[in-house]
Amino acid sequence: MSGPSGVGKTTIVHELIRRFGGVFSVSATTRSPGPGERDGIDYFFIDQPTFQRWIDEDRFLEHAQVFGRSWYGTPEDPVRAALARGELVVLDIDVQGAENVRRKMPEALGVFVLPPSEEELLKRLRSRGREDAAAIERRFAESKTEIARARAGTTYEAFVVNDTLPQAIDEVAAIVATRFAGARKNG
Repeated sequence: MSGPSGVGKTTIVHELIRRFGGVFSVSATTRSPGPGERDGIDYFFIDQPTFQRWIDEDRFLEHAQVFGRSWYGTPEDPVRAALARGELVVLDIDVQGAENVRRKMPEALGVFVLPPSEEELLKRLRSRGREDAAAIERRFAESKTEIARARAGTTYEAFVVNDTLPQAIDEVAAIVATRFAGARKNG
């Protein structure tokens, strides 16, 4: 699952996990924890040398430095273990990460959540009240770049517009249910 900041991905991800009894893949990052974030729950907060060791040990399904700042990565073993148990695994990752997952796991389902408009996305970013005006403008510019990259590639099977959250949740859930049912039938 990918989409720009402020589009409602996190809410959709949590609802998918609730509906399907799935698991959320906890990413590792070199950034510092944000307010209320917990190590091992929201992210594995690790230092740069540890992250590099994990890269060298090929422990990531995907990893990338995001917008030239912090590193993020999806530890592969927990994902593969959950899939082997027949569980739905949901990754909340950026476009670059999703492209890398697609290369290692071509069978993965890619869903990109879009805002109804650029104006609405900017409004949502501002209404979160988490960042100053400069950070919001940077996120907005990054979001436009991510959307363009997602649309130009072949990583995503589905693009869902989050105009109203309940409708977007239902649409993503229907896509996942179709794929999950097919995987169970064929597996």
